[in-house]
Amino acid sequence: MADFSFDVVSKVDRQEVDNALNQAAKEIAQRFDFKGVGASIRWSGELGVEIRANSAERALAVLDVFKEKLIKRGVSLKAVDAAEPKASGKEFRVDVTIKQGIGPEVAKKLVKIIKDEGPKGVQAQIQGDQLRVSGKKKDDLQAVIALLKTKDLDVALQFTNYR
Repeated sequence: MADFSFDVVSKVDRQEVDNALNQAAKEIAQRFDFKGVGASIRWSGELGVEIRANSAERALAVLDVFKEKLIKRGVSLKAVDAAEPKASGKEFRVDVTIKQGIGPEVAKKLVKIIKDEGPKGVQAQIQGDQLRVSGKKKDDLQAVIALLKTKDLDVALQFTNYR
């Protein structure tokens, strides 16, 4: 009898993030309370977003608009890591990074959860920035997925390659 398996990953659809960023930029350009405050939002690097405004409060308001758009596009806010507003000359900047992948400490935590609370006969292996879970029964794997969904972790988890 063959083993069944699935992968636990933490990935963000970059196109959805890009759409949310474009929608946020459009809303900031049109909203009355952002007129004349130099508020802007744009990409900075592969998975970085830079927010600028003339006050810390306005920069945080732009961040809230961006987060609202991400939620509407189905992107988990657990993947968003925003720094505190920093003064940069006459304007304030907020650097936001979009987190991808499962870090080694989170992966070890997930393996421990599966070993301690999961069904017997299920193995978990760390493979780079993802986790491979395998077992003899599909029901056991579904129990592991349900178990991991109940845990409050600081990463957004997706379950892929279920076979």
